[in-house]
Amino acid sequence: MELQKYLAKPEETIKEHVDKMLEELDRMWKYGYIQDKELYELIRIACIHHDDGKVNPEMQKRLEAARKGKKYRFNPDREIPHNVLSGFFLDRRGFDYFTDPDTAYYRVLFAIMYHHDYGDPMEYIIEDSDKIEELLDGFDTFVIKRKTRNAVREMSEDEVAVKVKGFLHICDYSASGGYCSEYPNDFLDGCMENIKKKWREQKPDADWNELQKFCREKSGENIIAVAQTGMGKTEAGFRWIGNNKGYFVLPLRTAINAIYDRVRKNILLNEKIDTRLSILHSESLEYYTGQFTGDTGLLEYESRGKHLSMPLSISTLDQLFDFVMRYQTYEFKLATLSFSRIVIDEIQMYDPELLRYLITGLKYITEMGGKVAVMTATLAPFIKDLLIQSVPFKTENIAVFTDDSLRHHVEVRDRKINAEEIGEFYIRSNRDRISSKILVVCNTIRKAQKIYGELREQLGETESIHILHSRFIRKDRAQLEHEILNFGRTYDENGQIDCQSGIWISTSLVEASLDIDFDYLFTELLDLNSLFQRMGRCNRKGKKPTGQPNCIVYTRIDAEHLTGTTHGFIDRTLFELSREALKDGDGLITESRKIELLNKYFTTEQVRSSDYYQKYESASWIEGIKPYQFQKNDVCMRNILSETVIPSPVYMQNQQEIDALAEAVRDSSVCYMDRVKTREKLMQYTLSVPYWYWIAYKKALVKKKAVMFEPVCLGRHETLPVIESSYDEAGFHQMDFENATAAGEFL
Repeated sequence: MELQKYLAKPEETIKEHVDKMLEELDRMWKYGYIQDKELYELIRIACIHHDDGKVNPEMQKRLEAARKGKKYRFNPDREIPHNVLSGFFLDRRGFDYFTDPDTAYYRVLFAIMYHHDYGDPMEYIIEDSDKIEELLDGFDTFVIKRKTRNAVREMSEDEVAVKVKGFLHICDYSASGGYCSEYPNDFLDGCMENIKKKWREQKPDADWNELQKFCREKSGENIIAVAQTGMGKTEAGFRWIGNNKGYFVLPLRTAINAIYDRVRKNILLNEKIDTRLSILHSESLEYYTGQFTGDTGLLEYESRGKHLSMPLSISTLDQLFDFVMRYQTYEFKLATLSFSRIVIDEIQMYDPELLRYLITGLKYITEMGGKVAVMTATLAPFIKDLLIQSVPFKTENIAVFTDDSLRHHVEVRDRKINAEEIGEFYIRSNRDRISSKILVVCNTIRKAQKIYGELREQLGETESIHILHSRFIRKDRAQLEHEILNFGRTYDENGQIDCQSGIWISTSLVEASLDIDFDYLFTELLDLNSLFQRMGRCNRKGKKPTGQPNCIVYTRIDAEHLTGTTHGFIDRTLFELSREALKDGDGLITESRKIELLNKYFTTEQVRSSDYYQKYESASWIEGIKPYQFQKNDVCMRNILSETVIPSPVYMQNQQEIDALAEAVRDSSVCYMDRVKTREKLMQYTLSVPYWYWIAYKKALVKKKAVMFEPVCLGRHETLPVIESSYDEAGFHQMDFENATAAGEFL
């Protein structure tokens, strides 16, 4: 069949489109992402024939009309989706040179006929045979018998068939979108030397430590590396990735942005970033616009990350692992990850359902040939057991790295955290001229705000007291994050221990990948995992004195926060086990002792009855998801039901600017990138509130117990709600709408 005579798109023939796909296929072969010659051949055949069905006269009419600028819609009464028709052009005899000709044929036929989601192709064959025969009249085609149809359906669970379909998607999407499917990673091994050179500016004999050497030696193997904070897990992770396609997965956007900046500046030296490194989260474009001057290439740069074309990406879980829902084109991501190396950092921060998604995804990835490195400062044995059940980790590839440094001197207080004791300690330290960089970590935003207010009252407005949590508008939060990183540095400009006095109150937000180093920690107990992460933000480098307690742990918390109560969110079993572990916890604690406590108290047997473990078990349905059971649009893995809003005080104080920005966003005469930048400026005035609180506010409006504000209009179908609230230097405060008596007016 002369494919150059038929259109694949209004301005492109089928042959031209296929040639572009084959270029991308050869690119992936060249980079070593496809190494099996038979697999390559299967993908090549799929690429050549996937659009054969477009030769049917009805589709050619539509494409010709579109080429002339006319609209000619798909007519289901006269047409059949082209992917269904394409299967009839595939000749079984062309597979005789394969090891298993029948299976090879079924695999390619599956990839071709299911590469679009227009319904079940096998149902079309059964129900619309006359229409198919009419559309294919005059072409050389082949019969698809019942036996073949049944075999093709079974290919959805065949690993090779899934790869063929996944690579077909990669080639098809890139050829259709006019972008490069993959950029090579031929630079990372060499660039890692840049960070070592930087270390040697401070310490001439600096070299890779045991963790980083282990990761390099085990490159290409699935590994679990548990290492104390401050040992350079980020650098170790990138040494493990080496000159391979890699993803670094973290739970928080803040941590992702911080690592992106570190890698960009310290490892890649800001060279060729647009073809080497990307971030993948819901605000990636907005982050880029704040980091780079000028508009040139930003949209293309961001799209390379979204297309998974970049050799290195730092990502949130939901951007990659939604493929576990096995929606119709999930094979695209799974095929990409099958030749990638994936680093999972801070695994302890995921809730049980997200952990199930993650571990299920890792199981699929490793079965398909991808490699996994789990790197964390704390790994409870029950989570390690769950990992080992699903992912093949060799015993010699599971390692713990600690040193003999004594960084933490613990004092356990069997009472609730209180501002009075923190304030008194701060006063004594200042009186004795002791550096007193104090970090206070609370389990809830409300408690953090309460401690902040009480310390302000106790110490006065002139003292350096700050608060950071997730419920600040973006503009304020970015400023606070910059300030805490600067305040929490280990060394000053002269390379000496940075000595300052001040108090920062925060939440579990500071647990993940924030490189801060305080002198003292005052914290509520949540569980051992969380506690040891929080302790990692105190005396991080081990350069400060430990003669007196520097980690004060309060082991009583508000009972309503424990599971088993109406609004409980702290696992009661894990909390009580942690309290038990700390009964004799006063004194110096080594890094190895922390691991011993986790290994003793957080075993599978001891936590099996916990709310966390039971929720993980109840999410077993994730592993039973059948291919194409879900639609892609139905998939939501973020597990964070929230609403983006503008707090009413913020809106009222900045109304003129917000309204002007919104008007500029709506102005279609302005170029797209300018509108993106304007939108980002506008979004700086927003924050996210829990969805239950948003619903409570809407109910209060109906009952006339809250004030309604005109939403900010961003476009014909998009608005930003303005919510009645209190907002001050301590951030957003929730309101008690049930006991409020608002006028209910519309402002």
